[in-house]
Amino acid sequence: MPTRVLLVEDDSTLLQTLSYNLENEGYKVTTASDGQEGLALGRNKKLDVILLDVMLPELDGLSVCRILRREGVDTPIILLTARSGEMDKIVGLDSGADDYITKPFSLGELLARVRAALRHKRSPSAGNVVEVGDLSIDLVARHVLRNGVPLSLSHKEFDLLVELAQNRGAVLSRDLLLTKVWGYDYTGGTRTVDVHIRWLREKIEDDPSHPKHILTIRGIGYRFEA
Repeated sequence: MPTRVLLVEDDSTLLQTLSYNLENEGYKVTTASDGQEGLALGRNKKLDVILLDVMLPELDGLSVCRILRREGVDTPIILLTARSGEMDKIVGLDSGADDYITKPFSLGELLARVRAALRHKRSPSAGNVVEVGDLSIDLVARHVLRNGVPLSLSHKEFDLLVELAQNRGAVLSRDLLLTKVWGYDYTGGTRTVDVHIRWLREKIEDDPSHPKHILTIRGIGYRFEA
């Protein structure tokens, strides 16, 4: 079955160009030209990846991303935007996106980001369930329970949690986590790791400001404790 991509972009020329090139790479592409249409199509959980422009009519891309995540849609989302500032990237990641690519970008860079998102979505893991403290992590179904209650995690949040949990007790640097979770071809900075750590703490810690599971090792990275 071909990989299913939703492309949401209001620039008709860019929409047609990207759609054409993605289809030439073998992807099955569905398109939308405004946020409301993108939101409706993005709710289809059979999608493999969503390419989402930030500046859209009707409903902006950040709002679309937040709504989809709030509704439990965990399809990898890559934001497309002309804004390149660090705060813009942080806001984009805080909205629940898995990745962020700044316009203008090359087709090669976009395809690499899509492949990275799909690789992390589909990567098989050894074993079935990892039990750490009050967490139960199903590596095959990609589900996480905390005290028996399901948690809603994005793909990157899940992959990051697995990497930490499977190496509990060890200090993992930000650079290592960036490579292991986002891939060798990811060009974003280590700030991405910090943002996703904050999201995880909000979901798995009793008090995210005083975490007991994900500990910060100053100047190095993070250590997971059960």
